[in-house]
Amino acid sequence: MFSLNKVVILLLLLNVSTITQAAKNTIGILIYDGVLTSDVTAPIEVFGAASRKAWFSDYEVVLISPTKQDYITSEEGLRIKVDYSIFDALQLDVLLVPSTYDMSPLLKNTDLISFIKTQGKQAKWLASNCSGAFLLAEAGILNGLKATTWAGGESELKSSYPQVNVQFNQNVVIDNNVITSNGSIISYQAALTLLEKLSSAAFANEIAESIQWPRLKNAL
Repeated sequence: MFSLNKVVILLLLLNVSTITQAAKNTIGILIYDGVLTSDVTAPIEVFGAASRKAWFSDYEVVLISPTKQDYITSEEGLRIKVDYSIFDALQLDVLLVPSTYDMSPLLKNTDLISFIKTQGKQAKWLASNCSGAFLLAEAGILNGLKATTWAGGESELKSSYPQVNVQFNQNVVIDNNVITSNGSIISYQAALTLLEKLSSAAFANEIAESIQWPRLKNAL
């Protein structure tokens, strides 16, 4: 039989476990069929590497689909397991929106736009890669803010959403609590920039070194 002291200790341990779980910070990345692989895998690599460090261990990355499907297939053919859908009760600390070559169906998805609006009101940071900026703009997140999209797509973003202060020829743009980027290989730079905002420049540099990002920069 359990003694009273053992029961008390067990209850305390369960309580600590619940508190620890509740304290987890969540980085949500939207994914959908046709998503550009690097827009998703770059932040997964950056934040995944960081989450193995004590200073970022209270963060986790989850993948969220606008449908209830269990898997999506990227533009390049990578099959990716989904963690949640936009219909689940989620409270994100960070929401990252990647791109596809055809954004039209996503921009017309009222459930998805509503989800982005809701998360935009509570998340500490929002981010987009490539044409993911169009989804943030459609949700009104970018109104009055400086932002960018894929290199060469700035004029389209400006004409489609005149309330956005579109920046040309910039890899990554930060305004308020929103980070937008060109996507593709720049998704790594954007993820490291966001990591710095969530931690520190020194910690972000530590992860940049671990994934050999400086070697790529030096080669350019």
